[in-house]
Amino acid sequence: MNELPVGRRVAQWRVRRNMTQQQFADRLGKSKSWVDKVERGVRRLERVSNLREIADALRIDVQVLLAERPAHPAPADAGVERIRAALARYHVEGAPRPPDLAQLRASLEHAKQSYRHARYPALLALLPGLLDAVRVARPGRATDALLVPVYGLIALTLIKVDQGELAWLAADRGMAVALATEDPQVSAVATVPLCQALRYCGRNGAALRAAVVAAHRLVRSDSGAVAGLDRAATREAGARSLRGTLLLQAALAVADRTDHDSARKLVDQAVEAAEVGSYGGGGFGPAAVQAVRVLVEAARGDLPTATVRHERLLAGERWRWLPPEHRAAYLLDVARMYAATGEMACAGRTLLEAEGTARSEVHERPAARDLVALVAGSTTAPAALTRLAATLRAT
Repeated sequence: MNELPVGRRVAQWRVRRNMTQQQFADRLGKSKSWVDKVERGVRRLERVSNLREIADALRIDVQVLLAERPAHPAPADAGVERIRAALARYHVEGAPRPPDLAQLRASLEHAKQSYRHARYPALLALLPGLLDAVRVARPGRATDALLVPVYGLIALTLIKVDQGELAWLAADRGMAVALATEDPQVSAVATVPLCQALRYCGRNGAALRAAVVAAHRLVRSDSGAVAGLDRAATREAGARSLRGTLLLQAALAVADRTDHDSARKLVDQAVEAAEVGSYGGGGFGPAAVQAVRVLVEAARGDLPTATVRHERLLAGERWRWLPPEHRAAYLLDVARMYAATGEMACAGRTLLEAEGTARSEVHERPAARDLVALVAGSTTAPAALTRLAATLRAT
């Protein structure tokens, strides 16, 4: 029965209760034709209130009508434990032949792509081995340039599965490697996931300080860049994108501390860098800046302005330039914004859009499942969200 459409399940439960379509219609205060169309799937049950009325009339829980896929989401515990074990290996056995750096770079790029597409279970399985492989490579600047983003990816993935303190540890390890290089740009790369881990753990002041210091060091580094050389120009463009990313992290940290005017000023400072290009394969640019503007306005309590900016962002072509993970994570923040102000119908639609953008961002994240459960409990939530809550067992 769990594989049947909702209308067919209604029909089977009606028969179990020994009711004709007319008797069932009378109990609901509907016509026999209305019941027939529901059971044949001609009329879709879009309103949660209708689903609950039907469930009450059939004397069953509404989740019984909606549980299309009753399986629990795949647990992340095993993957988290493998990462924890990898981080606890302070002495990694060296290989007879050092790993090929080109292959490690390819593996790192594959891991980055997995993150951009929110493939968190795959990342939890991949990252421990990648970390060990990079750690046994021949020491040097090239290895450090790989090790820093590996630690960063580990931190970002752990945040997704509600492992904030462990994410902070991984980000801190990456920062230690980065600082040893004395390269402001490598340190900036390490600072981005560090700021996210600190913010996730509620340490907004520390995140703000780390982002501002790293951004300031990039400015000083840029001033000494050699003009006219392609390599220097590329490096400068990357530094400006990194600086913009750090400014957005600082803005979010300040907004969380309710210093909204400072947050808006920091976003304004990121605008210039946003036209340069993208950091991390599309993670920074004009769309990223506008997304943070929406969240800052929401933090200020100005929901009308935030909503207008949000709708304008989604209508623009640059919205699609952001990776699926970035878009879905932002949509979860917007859904949280709507839910906090009681706009549960808008929150529900936004959650469904986030799931359609990057499924794992909703299905694999405990915080997202909690939000689904909260919104699905509202009578104004879309019926599709109630079905999603049943699928996730988020009740």
